[in-house]
Amino acid sequence: MPVIRQLPPAVINKIAAGEVIERPASVVKELLENSVDAGADRVEVSMTGGGLESIRVADNGCGMSADQLHLAVASHATSKIESADDLFHVATLGFRGEALASIAEVSHFLVRSRTADELAGAQLRVNGGDRAALEPCGCDVGTTIEVRDLFFNTPVRRKFLRAAATEVSYCTEAFTRVCLAYPAVRFVLKNNERVLFDLPPAVNWAERITTLLGREVGAALIPVDGEESGIRISGYVADPNFSRGNNRWQYLFLNGRCIRDRSLQHALTEAYRGLLMTGRFPVAFLRLEMPVELVDVNVHPTKMEVRFQDAGRIYSQILGTVRRKFLSSDLTLRVRSAQTQAVANRQTGAAPDADPARGASSPAGSRPPLSAAPTTFATSFGADPRMPAAGGRAAEARATSGVEQRQQHRQDLLDWARGQSATTSDHPSPRPSTAATPWEVDEQRQVSARPIASPITTGGQQAVPAIPEIRLDDAQPAVRPPAGLQLHQRYLVTEDEQGILIIDQHALHERILYEQLREKVESGRMETQRLLVPEPVDLSGAELAVVLESIDALANVGIGVEPFGGDSVLIRSYPAMLSRIRPAELLRQIVDLLVEGKRGLEKRDMLEEILNMVACKAAVKAGDSLAGEEVAALLSQRHLFRDTHHCPHGRPTALAFSREELDRRFKRI
Repeated sequence: MPVIRQLPPAVINKIAAGEVIERPASVVKELLENSVDAGADRVEVSMTGGGLESIRVADNGCGMSADQLHLAVASHATSKIESADDLFHVATLGFRGEALASIAEVSHFLVRSRTADELAGAQLRVNGGDRAALEPCGCDVGTTIEVRDLFFNTPVRRKFLRAAATEVSYCTEAFTRVCLAYPAVRFVLKNNERVLFDLPPAVNWAERITTLLGREVGAALIPVDGEESGIRISGYVADPNFSRGNNRWQYLFLNGRCIRDRSLQHALTEAYRGLLMTGRFPVAFLRLEMPVELVDVNVHPTKMEVRFQDAGRIYSQILGTVRRKFLSSDLTLRVRSAQTQAVANRQTGAAPDADPARGASSPAGSRPPLSAAPTTFATSFGADPRMPAAGGRAAEARATSGVEQRQQHRQDLLDWARGQSATTSDHPSPRPSTAATPWEVDEQRQVSARPIASPITTGGQQAVPAIPEIRLDDAQPAVRPPAGLQLHQRYLVTEDEQGILIIDQHALHERILYEQLREKVESGRMETQRLLVPEPVDLSGAELAVVLESIDALANVGIGVEPFGGDSVLIRSYPAMLSRIRPAELLRQIVDLLVEGKRGLEKRDMLEEILNMVACKAAVKAGDSLAGEEVAALLSQRHLFRDTHHCPHGRPTALAFSREELDRRFKRI
């Protein structure tokens, strides 16, 4: 029969040490946080052997008096809280009182400290939990802690540590998190007497980010800021053209504490939806400031995980804040020389509220706010109620695939170009800009649309669709399609006020078609027709399962499917705009897309995959020759939709060369 017994303090402390101190980086993190809590404005970290041999952290904080040193290394002794209620009002990085006791239990530990009102300091040695006598010493105001031979008495834990170089990388990451959270503090990091970082107090956060992570990161930063109901989100996100192969450069700080939260990281990923290629992750540095009673930080001994009182609200706020910034910014990929990049880097350090990646952002009011609620397909994409509806053959034909369909759409482009030219021939044309919205629409102006005759043959009769002609008001003329030319049957070249643009014709057309299809789905205007004779489709078992899981998503794009017995399904209805492709053919293409690694997607994600595929199939391809009017019509549509700087798969649609950059390359300046 097992006997229950009380564990001795040494065993309890070693268990706690295993929870709090995983590797040398854990020591660096805990000691740095203590230094910040002590009010230090200068902290120096020195390591040997990647922290395996020794770690020394010295600060100029408030220090500790001699009679406090024994308590400092006692288990669950802290100056941060007094009662259980204080756990819900924690405003410091540390509060558990476990760190120093845990570190001292598994190392040769030395602490020296002095307060400002004492003439001499005191030091205490602890060897594997055994405390020596307190001794007086001479030292500066503040605290110095030395940790040697970490895990010397727990060889199993030491055996699982990595090589010294790897442990240095972990320590550097822990150092980086604290440095990013407190840019006003000077931090120094050394390994084997070699200075890895010497960070002076930063004037602004962008300067600290650039110093730590490099000028390339600094040049890509886009400032974001938003506050709702006492919760503020501020900081920087990186231009979508600058991304990483993992999410390690997503830094979230809650009231000065670096945290990891999968839900908030997912919100960040959603904000970049359609702007990043598959396998790429956003780069972001965000501060969350909220009342301490709205969050529980007492979740995990390492304090990296927290629990929010209303996690959904924080999710929506991050998604909305970042997405609204993107909608009001020009995210066109711009070519820069080393000299131009250096100017941008200087801007990053000197002007934290400017957009360092592109000098300045477009007017914040040029696009309406994106609804951040992620519960529906429409709200997740943020439909713009003021966006002109795209109708008629120029929009209807875009959802189909194949050479015949692309040829038909080319004719649509010509029809629209001729219609635009006819309506604007008596007016001077303003040159469109490259801002996120080409026409600066304020709250008092309205965007009007009127139909232009462009016949579609439907059952032998002529129909007149509504293709928008954009007008700002009666005083401003309609916009003439911008001039452009085609290169190598795949790129379009045009100009704007800043320089020249080289555009990928397929990527741009794909985005335009995607946005048109999405607008129809969101507004419920996806025209469908019931097939006179329902079409059966035979599928494999795996394909049938995918189709049955996707019935709702298919219905949203107008494809009505139902089981037909065995491994067959029956297509009863079909989108009217896809009349030029057999229903079975499109369904099989959709099934192939969903089967190839797409199973398990949410319904909203399935719908997006379907729209992406249909838009890609219908768009003009590289190698398709376009007439001048077709080029002009396609360039004109670029300004009618959001996010046309990237295709739905995240590839950039345009590459911009500024006039200054061209002058520099041609040695004119």
